[in-house]
Amino acid sequence: MSGLDWPALMRLGLRQLRLHPRNFWALTPAELLLMAGLEAGSGPLTRDRLNDLAARYPDTPKGPTHDNAHGI
Repeated sequence: MSGLDWPALMRLGLRQLRLHPRNFWALTPAELLLMAGLEAGSGPLTRDRLNDLAARYPDTPKGPTHDNAHGI
């Protein structure tokens, strides 16, 4: 069975990062790893990765714009 190593995550958050338990449990595992300086993914966001994400998910409006919706 693969899953999260909760004892290790708790040691990291509560002992090493000295988080209050309430704050620890409010975090996602990815946020906790990021706070610890560990990347929970495919590495740091470089300029090339940012450009790739921008190309795959462009910031384009969907549907009519605010001006077009009012006939302006």
